[in-house]
Amino acid sequence: MKEPFTVREYDSIICENENVSTEKYRQMPKEDFEKLEDFIRNNAPEDGGESDSLEFMSISYNKRGLGDVIHVKNYVGMIQMQNGYQIEILPKIVFDDGSSDRTKEVFIKMLQSMKDFPCKVFKNANLATDRMNLYEIFINMYISEVRALAKKGLKSAYIQQEDNLRYYKGKLMVSEHIKCNVAHKERFYVAYDEYHVNRPENRLIKATLLKLQKVTNDNLNAKEIRQLLSYFELVDTSVNYQKDFAQVEIGRNTKDYETVIPWSKVFLMNKSFTFFSGGDIARALLFSMEKVFEAYVADNLRRIMRGTGWNVLTQDKGHYLFIAPEKRFALRPDIVMKNKERQPIILDTKWKCLVNDVKKNYGISQADMYQMYAYGKKYNTSEIWLLYPKTEDTEKIKDKTYDSGDNIKVYLFFVDVANIDKSLLELKERIEKVEKVL
Repeated sequence: MKEPFTVREYDSIICENENVSTEKYRQMPKEDFEKLEDFIRNNAPEDGGESDSLEFMSISYNKRGLGDVIHVKNYVGMIQMQNGYQIEILPKIVFDDGSSDRTKEVFIKMLQSMKDFPCKVFKNANLATDRMNLYEIFINMYISEVRALAKKGLKSAYIQQEDNLRYYKGKLMVSEHIKCNVAHKERFYVAYDEYHVNRPENRLIKATLLKLQKVTNDNLNAKEIRQLLSYFELVDTSVNYQKDFAQVEIGRNTKDYETVIPWSKVFLMNKSFTFFSGGDIARALLFSMEKVFEAYVADNLRRIMRGTGWNVLTQDKGHYLFIAPEKRFALRPDIVMKNKERQPIILDTKWKCLVNDVKKNYGISQADMYQMYAYGKKYNTSEIWLLYPKTEDTEKIKDKTYDSGDNIKVYLFFVDVANIDKSLLELKERIEKVEKVL
């Protein structure tokens, strides 16, 4: 299979056109371009409003000299067509050395901060991120989790069995016994419990491994899957995924399955982290970078601020824009920092590339500033921080502060996701400087 068609956030894709420069537009084969267009249309809302699909990609029709243009927005991941054609969408991450070699590595680290991302174990040395596409990386991560589970030993459970035996065991199933043994007085149709590895969790893992064995294009992944399947020789393959997932029990004795089972659901049920449909799409595993960035900053900021007296809260509840005649329009800032000796600090993450153009307000939306002002008034705080990702332009506009004139200040800070510890320590220092002024 050919290498995936790789694009980055905010890239523009056109149908193959030899008369157009490839520097500004990524060109895709005609058949695949049309199928991708159909995918976007299938996920557009009927009422013409906004939807996740429109945040992921949009179409500009009949552009002069270009035809239709597909614009990639802020969803990152993999799409695979029914014919096997793969589209890999990578985040736009800026590195100090100007390279992009570590993009996938940093992105995987960012994903681990998401609560619903089913992988907490990540060792950079085990992942050849430079040669694998994102889907193969996820397969490799699943393999690593199953390998760790297999080394500890698959868990057994008492599984109810039904069989027509020559000896009595367990409980006689009267109706089945009569039906089967009218002419076989020497047999007993019984139900009994047997301690066995053939439990729902193991059946689902085996089914996942067999499915991934068919879809992987990476020789190393395929080899490791074959090796892992030897641990599951006494396990049946799940044939009813929904039934087996409903019977999964994660407790003290099955904690080792805590990460593996959600991954199995992703692969077996074609369960993406955002949901799409479309007849030409075999699978789509996509992540909103807005949510990934928010989780990554919050998770690491909580760690950086540990022991400083600050309590870092995410998606804080309890404040409303209006309180009469009843509470309406809940306010949910991304991050709220509280301690007993200082006013709250509101931090809101925006995965958006600002530009060095004062006439365009650097790309800061008016709606975002209205939102920040409302946070300040309702939380009774003068200190609001807008956190954007670092880009080539942000060095020229950093340290910008907006003052409302009525005790609300909005500070800009640009997070270097490739050097998250250094960047958030710098944020901590800036917050402490503001505290001294206040």
